Amino acid sequence: MSGSNQPARHHSPVKFSPGMFEQFDGGVDPEVVSQAAHSSAWALLSQGRANSDPGVTARLVDFTDHYGLDAIAEMWAEAPGVSLPGALWRIYALRDTVRRNPETISRYYHLGQDNAQVSRVVAGVADPPGADELCRTIDLILTGAYTGEFDVALERFGAFCRVVALGQAVAADHADVVVQAVGEEGRRRAGEFESTPGSTTVGNRLTRAARKLITTAEELESAASAWRHGQLD
Repeated sequence: MSGSNQPARHHSPVKFSPGMFEQFDGGVDPEVVSQAAHSSAWALLSQGRANSDPGVTARLVDFTDHYGLDAIAEMWAEAPGVSLPGALWRIYALRDTVRRNPETISRYYHLGQDNAQVSRVVAGVADPPGADELCRTIDLILTGAYTGEFDVALERFGAFCRVVALGQAVAADHADVVVQAVGEEGRRRAGEFESTPGSTTVGNRLTRAARKLITTAEELESAASAWRHGQLD
């Protein structure tokens, strides 16, 4: 079912700027903040998808390049993953991470792609997955959230997360490999070693990051399904 079948939401026209993500004092009722998060998310997406000016779409895509991720974090970062503000937060945060660390993310993507063929195809990153290719693909996917099927964009982001997470897991395994004596012959035989999961700080960090990315992928995929069924709020 196409994402264009999502029920229409009516909002007053809004200007996409830092002002629409005004920060709230800590004493504000969480329900008020939640309502504001959903309202701003629907206003942004509705306006962006109704727009036909490529220049406006480009400004929506690279908003955080100019104003920083904090401009939307206060409003959307605490929203549930399977909600419109939560989904938008995750895709903008993911784009920001890739843009700030393109070489590192491209290395993880390269490590993970051969063992994640389905996710690799869905994500649609050009081969070889260099830093420029990743940045370009991420921008194209986010552009598609406004110009194409929103659920497809969410699924592509989710698939991207899965490939990178697998690459992080592979990198964690490499970091965790330590040379140890194996039986009586261990001292005399080079090349025999065993892997100890979580044996290094780097391995621990990468394992945690991979698990977190898998959770993000699952949330984005669930959000895509909810959108197709008219249930993403």
